[in-house]
Amino acid sequence: MAKNSKKLTLDPAKFAAAVLGGNEQRSDEENKVYIKRQLTLYLESELLAQDFNNLEESAFDMAKSQKREEVLSKIIEHRYH
Repeated sequence: MAKNSKKLTLDPAKFAAAVLGGNEQRSDEENKVYIKRQLTLYLESELLAQDFNNLEESAFDMAKSQKREEVLSKIIEHRYH
């Protein structure tokens, strides 16, 4: 995870690897089934982290834009009043 100006982002590959770390093979599970389950879990985890990062980026950009608008409004208000 990286933190930059209150923006939280996930490293998708590291996140997915961490998720897999807690997903042990079941005693009655064949290797092929376990590998397929691991691959599915890895891919879904990576995509979820990417979706999170995209959402975080959008929210961060929107907050910056909103703050910029507030500052601009105050400048205009001060100048013309």
